[in-house]
Amino acid sequence: MAGHSQFKNIMHRKGAQDARRARQFAKVIREITVAARSGLPEPASNPRLRAAISAAREVNMPKDTVDRAIKKATGAGGGDDYVEVRYEGYGPAGVAVIVEALTDNRNRTASDVRAAFSKYGGSLGETNSVSFMFQRLGVVTYPRSVSSEDEMLEAAIEAGADNVVSDVEHHEVTCPMEEFFAVRDALETRFGEPQSARIEWRPETTVALDEDKARSVLKLIDVLEENDDVQSVYANFDLSDEVAQALAA
Repeated sequence: MAGHSQFKNIMHRKGAQDARRARQFAKVIREITVAARSGLPEPASNPRLRAAISAAREVNMPKDTVDRAIKKATGAGGGDDYVEVRYEGYGPAGVAVIVEALTDNRNRTASDVRAAFSKYGGSLGETNSVSFMFQRLGVVTYPRSVSSEDEMLEAAIEAGADNVVSDVEHHEVTCPMEEFFAVRDALETRFGEPQSARIEWRPETTVALDEDKARSVLKLIDVLEENDDVQSVYANFDLSDEVAQALAA
């Protein structure tokens, strides 16, 4: 794997997942809030809310917490108002970075993101300055144990997906963004709830990094992800097995 996914794997091996649990919950609750307000508060009638609830399960958020977030979002007053914002720029070594945020204060978030880029050897660019180097794809992941490679590939293609990559642990199904909800629902009907299902930015080309440059890029991504307003960070770097092992040591 390249870029953000590989970074997350490294951080998980370091045990950082538990330390970030509260922050993960806060980010998911923001997404639930926006999703619940964008359509009906019933998951069956609101694909984005279904995806947000799936993300909540992924981080082991209690059902009561999810239900309270939906009720708060759709009740009187409705809590905070969040807007979706995307930032793009370059990190160390010319790595392209996309930052997605949900914020109730655009000026604060823009200032924080710009400061992070500047402090850690990058530069914030204009909208669309790097996104042309990425594809917007739906990504649905299942444990390897749910089916054979052939069965998953057949089901995914029938559902409208483009590709399936299977390894010893997972099946990863990718599809056009426009087909994401249809593909996810078709696979869920056949195989049950996926391990994860989301729309991501996937790089079309990647930048290979040595250990020093990788540490600089990962520090920038780490700081960005620690910002409460930031929901997701994507980058087009690639790490060799040797570099990944050195970082995870």
